[in-house]
Amino acid sequence: MSKLIPLIPILVVALCSCMKAEKCDLVIHNAKIYSLNGSNDVFEAIAIKNGRILELGPEREIMNKYNYTSSYDAGLNTIFPGFIDAHCHFVGYGLGLQQAQLSVCNSFEEVLQTLLHHSEKLSTEWLIGRGWDHTKWPENEYPNKAALDSLFPNIPVLIRRVDGHAALANSLALQRAGITKKSKIKGGHIEVLDGELTGIVVDKAVDSIMKLIPAPTKDQLIQAMLLAQENCFKVGLTTVDDAGLSKKEIDVIQELQDQGTLQMRIYAMLSDNQENFDHYLKAGPIKTDRLNVRSFKFYGDGALGSRGACLLQAYQDSPTSFGMLLSDKAYFKKWAEKLYKAGFQMNTHCIGDSATRIILDVYGDVLKRANDKRWRVEHAQLVHGTDISQFGKFNIIPSVQPTHATSDMRWAALRIGLNRLKYGYAYEDLRKQNGIIALGTDFPVEDISPIATFYAAVIRKSTTDKSDHKFQPENALSKLNALKGMTTWAATANFEESEKGTLEKGKFADLVVLNRDLLTCSEEEILNTKVLRTYINGVCVHER
Repeated sequence: MSKLIPLIPILVVALCSCMKAEKCDLVIHNAKIYSLNGSNDVFEAIAIKNGRILELGPEREIMNKYNYTSSYDAGLNTIFPGFIDAHCHFVGYGLGLQQAQLSVCNSFEEVLQTLLHHSEKLSTEWLIGRGWDHTKWPENEYPNKAALDSLFPNIPVLIRRVDGHAALANSLALQRAGITKKSKIKGGHIEVLDGELTGIVVDKAVDSIMKLIPAPTKDQLIQAMLLAQENCFKVGLTTVDDAGLSKKEIDVIQELQDQGTLQMRIYAMLSDNQENFDHYLKAGPIKTDRLNVRSFKFYGDGALGSRGACLLQAYQDSPTSFGMLLSDKAYFKKWAEKLYKAGFQMNTHCIGDSATRIILDVYGDVLKRANDKRWRVEHAQLVHGTDISQFGKFNIIPSVQPTHATSDMRWAALRIGLNRLKYGYAYEDLRKQNGIIALGTDFPVEDISPIATFYAAVIRKSTTDKSDHKFQPENALSKLNALKGMTTWAATANFEESEKGTLEKGKFADLVVLNRDLLTCSEEEILNTKVLRTYINGVCVHER
């Protein structure tokens, strides 16, 4: 008994220590944690409870202070806030995974072979594919429907270009849409060469065929969302901004999130259709921890690659073409006024400098002065030098995709010439206007990976480019600003900066563990960066 007496004070201290220790669910330690807070503080450990951050600090202090249910030794690896893709097509990407994948095809012949293989397991009436890019093919020109007619005379076929704004249809698909060589579609283009349809359709002409394809069933939507979620988690995405959703898709998202099967956080931009206007302008925004519905997505014009972008001057490689505005200015003005009154954000796709100027004018007419409406120009790809100050004047947020710059740099000068190209993909110039820029990928148009986004923004090179050529490096973003564009500023663009985008006390415990420190690693090391773990609400949703 006498031998135990000296141990009593030690046991009492230990017991008191345990009783005083605060409880938490998880401690992650032995890490380099970039908070990206106002001071850009770096920590060694983080404590998490009920899906939110309790505290960050030195490893010993956090581990001694908290009585944790589980812990994770990060092995000195780097942790950042969970990545946010500020502009993508999450549901469309998932649905596309069920279609013929054409992005890897290096010739039209490869496209045809892929379609033949896909048709063998076809379970739908239409043969659909997406992702072809004629600028990567030896012939570097649009394909013709003749081969599709020969291979698939009894199946309607529609294969969309990588940008989604142009497509090739076979004769049966054109016939079902009532498209002839004399057809005219406002906001669209139907290619006719030597008096015959080639099968190439652009923008709203694509839509006229797409509307004939049976809408995905609820089960197909569920499968698409869960497939997309899995791939997003693998690359460190914890929030996605889906640029253009229907009420049906929103309803399925809500149901899956309520069930807990869809854990991805989604900032939803509603498509500009009448059903959405009628319902949401009356019902108002939706905000939960995982879903935010408070914006509408509009299309100002098409894409540069398919010559649908609306330009102030004609295309250099097509002197009679200026591209096209997909709706008239009065349409955008009408809905801008309605959204302003209803408290919804307006986000508009603008690729060409003419479309951008028109939308900036509309925004300015409605916003009138400095504001916190956070209206966005999506892509802001070609902005005339005299118009860029409008972003700052009216607090308009540029939402851009850096991999567009490094994908387009192979051919952009052919479309618009070097003099106009200097106003293109000007991310640093755009950032300076308000000290903010939101970064995304536009996936499935581009690679889903935020690491590829970071590389393109900072290095201004394609991930496949082995040369030292950098595309207009004067408009590269700093490493820190590129990271903020995928975290802090993307959250701000979504009105969500109080709950995500940085790692701070009280915010969601959404974070990503990487094997490289993006802020200090070399150009080559950036491309070797791997996502080791992804956390949402303090729950590990992906482990490499």
